[in-house]
Amino acid sequence: MIITSLLDTDLYKFTMMQVVLHQFPGAEVEYRFQCRNAKAAGIADLAPYVNEIREEIRGLCKLRFEDAELAYLKAMRFIKSDFIDFLGLFRLNEKYVNVTALASGEIEVSIKGPWLHTILFEIPVLAIINEVYFRNTQKQPDLAEGRQRLETKIHQLQAHGLRELKIADYGTRRRFGKAWHEEVLRTLVNRLGTGASGQLAGTSNVLFAMKLGLTPLGTMAHEYLQACQALGPRLRDSQVYGFESWAREYRGDLGIALSDVYGMSAFLRDFDMYFCKLFDGARHDSGDPFKWGERMIAHYIKNRVDPKTKTLIFSDGLTVPRTIALYQQFKGRCQLAFGIGTNLTNDLGYEPLQIVIKMIRCNGQPVAKLSDTPSKNMCDDEKYLAYLRQVFEIA
Repeated sequence: MIITSLLDTDLYKFTMMQVVLHQFPGAEVEYRFQCRNAKAAGIADLAPYVNEIREEIRGLCKLRFEDAELAYLKAMRFIKSDFIDFLGLFRLNEKYVNVTALASGEIEVSIKGPWLHTILFEIPVLAIINEVYFRNTQKQPDLAEGRQRLETKIHQLQAHGLRELKIADYGTRRRFGKAWHEEVLRTLVNRLGTGASGQLAGTSNVLFAMKLGLTPLGTMAHEYLQACQALGPRLRDSQVYGFESWAREYRGDLGIALSDVYGMSAFLRDFDMYFCKLFDGARHDSGDPFKWGERMIAHYIKNRVDPKTKTLIFSDGLTVPRTIALYQQFKGRCQLAFGIGTNLTNDLGYEPLQIVIKMIRCNGQPVAKLSDTPSKNMCDDEKYLAYLRQVFEIA
């Protein structure tokens, strides 16, 4: 079985899930799967593996949180005891997931049900699809190539003048496989070090954070702000509503705002002086990261906030050379964090699957992300997309 623990997911799934339990327990949502590179990159079709994927999801739905896992979560200062009590009773339900093979050779994955009971599906289902695909197409993976590539990355990070550069693993959803993911992390722990003097800041994966003594990292994802389009008082205020609801839950903890659900310009219009001071920083996940960083710094200065007191997190398709270039441009001007995903956990010389599962509806209403990278947009209602652009003044 690929997934053997419900902690084998990203931390932000739990931080969002706690908000859902406390503030939106009755919300109903729908998610949909998309493979962005299936045809263009010559990736083999996923349909032949649909039964294996279903079987792995069936196994996932039999898992429960173990006492030691709950104790680990409970020790986090921002996790509340009633949420732990809920997780102690929690189990994923297979009835909310439908996996279908299409005549085109692709697959359709739909997740539909109560948000509170479906939010934990995304990351393990994506990890399952990846591992099923690669164990069928690369029966004898070139681990030597993967290790050599990882060694090159480590040498690049250990170059002169980069001692203060820290990276984090964000690669669960698109990893080559669970065993390789763990090997990569163990290698980084041994070679880069952790803690104040190390260069590995932590991992988004809660299971490996617990297992390897790493810092678990993450705050909010796009689905949270997308859902607020249906849950807030009015659409134009949905981003502000999302940030305020988050602050109400965490009271200053987990203070990194996601900036690209409506694009950077719309984000900056809403991210006023109050939010500049209230939140610890912002995360980039689409568009030009260099321009984004310059705009964030200028925005802080405009709002009379010292950028050096704020953190800019970069997490969009990072490679180590790109990370180094960003570090060199912004070091000393703000606090920096870098989350590297696919390039860390799925770089063995094979074309990685660019797969996502995104929320498309909440309480029966379309929801969408209007990214600064148009290929990342996902919505099945063009009229709603047009309306969203109009409301948020997006060209």
